[in-house]
Amino acid sequence: MARLRYDWTASLTSVTTMETVMTYKSVVATKRGGPDALQIIENELRPPAAGEVRVKIQAVPVCQDDVAVRVGKRPFLPKLPFTPGYSILGLVDAVGEGVTGFAVGDRVAALTSFGGYAEMIYWPADKLVHIPASLDAAETVTLILNYLVAYQILHRVAQVKTGDKVLIIGASGGVGTAFLQLGQLAGLRMFGLASPGKHQTLMEYGAVPIDYHTQDFVEVIRQTEPDGLDFVFNGMGEEVFGRGLAVLRRGGRLIHYGGPESFGRFLLLVLKLIFYNLLPNGKKIVGYGTHRLGVELFQEDWTALFKLLEAGEIKPLIAAKFPILEARKANELLESGGVVGNIVLLSPELL
Repeated sequence: MARLRYDWTASLTSVTTMETVMTYKSVVATKRGGPDALQIIENELRPPAAGEVRVKIQAVPVCQDDVAVRVGKRPFLPKLPFTPGYSILGLVDAVGEGVTGFAVGDRVAALTSFGGYAEMIYWPADKLVHIPASLDAAETVTLILNYLVAYQILHRVAQVKTGDKVLIIGASGGVGTAFLQLGQLAGLRMFGLASPGKHQTLMEYGAVPIDYHTQDFVEVIRQTEPDGLDFVFNGMGEEVFGRGLAVLRRGGRLIHYGGPESFGRFLLLVLKLIFYNLLPNGKKIVGYGTHRLGVELFQEDWTALFKLLEAGEIKPLIAAKFPILEARKANELLESGGVVGNIVLLSPELL
């Protein structure tokens, strides 16, 4: 009778292989729609590719663009399923072949557009920036997008100077409060649109609050500043272009940084920009896009912001903190409309 022989070597190899497969979790949008579209999945952990860095994520801000892309209100959308998360801060976990500027354990950040709602992310080394070890993770990660937008609009696009008069449309959110803090540092005379429950925050930064529910901001500003404002910063929608231009002085500029909700709205935005800029009133509308100024300027401006935070000259407002894998709850809070400042997702050890 033939004897059966069990291959213990093959069996052990199989068991060993199963034990060494490591995974990490991420939050993905499985469909277009509300926060219930966000689901937790497991991914296989792999070594980083050449030129790539694997980052253990420590902090991710939850922003309006995350919501807009999930819902489907952007002209160019990622394919489903995808992981939201516009910017990240974390620790280098592994580096790929050819990476020389980063080492395991380095603290880094990146502007990602997608991929941040996760325990790990793989990212090109040349698009990462070093983060000072002394800075708070939750505060610092808000600089990577929200404060970058406000800083670049103020200092690279508008090139504001002390005494300039400005209106901030949407003054209570993550970007709005960044405008308030950086505008106060720049010595600006500020007006801000916000609901009444958020007016105290605006006044703390020296801004004149206007209730957009019950007050006509054109009338309020014309009575207060009859000669007009120097700049209007608009992150809401193109429907306010006409009224925003109405409060500007001759030669003033409205700087628009809100993303259009569809490709059709994108074309409409372009047409409106052309139309309003042809009017013979000396006023202009300028469009700002975060990715249009380049990584080199990102790094230069991030460095300036890190120094301001380290010196205590800015203090990001953190409305709430959630574990990274509770991104659905964080999105629900953001969409409630009652948030002043920023919502941040954090790794468990930082909560």
